[in-house]
Amino acid sequence: MKREVIVIISLVLVLVFFASCKSSQQNQNRNERGNERGQQKRPTVEQLFEKMDTDKDGKLSEKEVKGPLANDFDKIDADEDGFLSKEEIERAPRPSGGRNGMGQNRPEF
Repeated sequence: MKREVIVIISLVLVLVFFASCKSSQQNQNRNERGNERGQQKRPTVEQLFEKMDTDKDGKLSEKEVKGPLANDFDKIDADEDGFLSKEEIERAPRPSGGRNGMGQNRPEF
């Protein structure tokens, strides 16, 4: 009786293990397919500042920003000081449409 229980538990654990491996592989395949379609990861706020903060003052002016940040500068500049802080960018809503019409509520940078 104990042996049967141990065998059944072992089989269940093996099945759970293989199911989780398959699920993990499917997620990885989905991510790879997304990258093949030209979908790129959004840069982090740190990466944005590293790339755009040319005067290294810890904030982005209208002259320094490009793309959607430039287009939505006034919306993102919550304190209206003429600069974007890291906190303002982190709190900025994403456009509802995104590139494929299925975005979240933060702008793509």
